[in-house]
Amino acid sequence: MIVEKSQTCPNCKSQDLSEDYSGLVVIIDPETSEIAHRLNVTKPGRYALRVR
Repeated sequence: MIVEKSQTCPNCKSQDLSEDYSGLVVIIDPETSEIAHRLNVTKPGRYALRVR
């Protein structure tokens, strides 16, 4: 999940965040989204496709 105004991930509560990512997908309705299903995303939000 892309986090902009926090030092903690709201999904996993980790503070090990990276600003180096590529690709972006926005999940609005994870229950009906085929992409969310393939990415194992269960919460709406903005997600990076690759994190370095």
